Amino acid sequence: MISFECDYNNGAHPQVLRHLLETNDQQSLTYGFDEWSERAKAKIKAACEAPDAQVFFLTGGTQTNVTVIDGMLQSYQAVISAESGHINVHEAAAVERSGHRVIALPSHHGKMLASELSDYMAWFVNDESTEHLAQPGMVYLSFPTEYGTLYQASEMAAIYETCKQYGLKLFVDGARMGYGLAANGADITLPWLTRHCDAFYIGGTKVGALCGEAVVFTHNNAPKHFFSIIKQHGALMAKGRLLGLQFDALFTDHLYLNISKHAINMAERMKMLFKNKGFAFYLDSPTNQQFVVLANDVVRKLEQKVLFTHWGPLGKDKTICRFVTSWATTEADLARLEEILNIL
Repeated sequence: MISFECDYNNGAHPQVLRHLLETNDQQSLTYGFDEWSERAKAKIKAACEAPDAQVFFLTGGTQTNVTVIDGMLQSYQAVISAESGHINVHEAAAVERSGHRVIALPSHHGKMLASELSDYMAWFVNDESTEHLAQPGMVYLSFPTEYGTLYQASEMAAIYETCKQYGLKLFVDGARMGYGLAANGADITLPWLTRHCDAFYIGGTKVGALCGEAVVFTHNNAPKHFFSIIKQHGALMAKGRLLGLQFDALFTDHLYLNISKHAINMAERMKMLFKNKGFAFYLDSPTNQQFVVLANDVVRKLEQKVLFTHWGPLGKDKTICRFVTSWATTEADLARLEEILNIL
């Protein structure tokens, strides 16, 4: 059985594990004040070309989303997301449990449109019952989106301008950040992103780390006492070096982007395998997530030998299936998939 089910089904990149092992016998300060965490923060700020940025390490995506959103918003404020956004669909209402409503706008293959955000805010500020409503305080985007699609720089810039017009903060979920930055046709870089949002995070869990996400507040704008906010959310790791060490390795010699590019190359080759066999795609994704339309009888046969995600039905006799590559996908994985498709 081979797996294209997700991009966090392997352990960690060997260089990450090596760095953890070679420092294992060294003592350090706790709670993220160790030398490796400080070094990782400096490397991330350099990669973002943002010396005044503030960097914090958390363990996982949902934990990060909830902690950042709750920390940046007042108790009466809500966050605006595309309908397909992770915080709206796949996080068990974690953000709303923290007291912040998620306002869902239409999703266009995972993306929010600046025009529809502007229309919503124009309606909101002119509604006579505004004070009776949850007050929008933030816009949440994913890069890449849940459908593996990318915001172009012009699209995100338009959203950011709308945010500034209405006093909204812009927070970008980067759980798969590396795969977005490395995708063919991407015109967003870390320095560009740093200049066009208020906060984002660089995902490690899905891009080479055992666990870990690096939150970047872009211009010395972290919420006051954010360390305490992290602790309050049960998100403060006593052995913070575990996270810092991993990002120290990932941001040495461009490892993060190099392994992300590998995943993109594997995804492009996987895409061609399906295309050459005549299979259609639900949408065109330039990232490591590919959405293939399969007849239900093919799904039943294929799932006996390959792990993948049943994304959703398409009519009565077809299913949208997600196949995902990662930093750990091998030539052998693709060769085995091709062999199985040949049999089908």
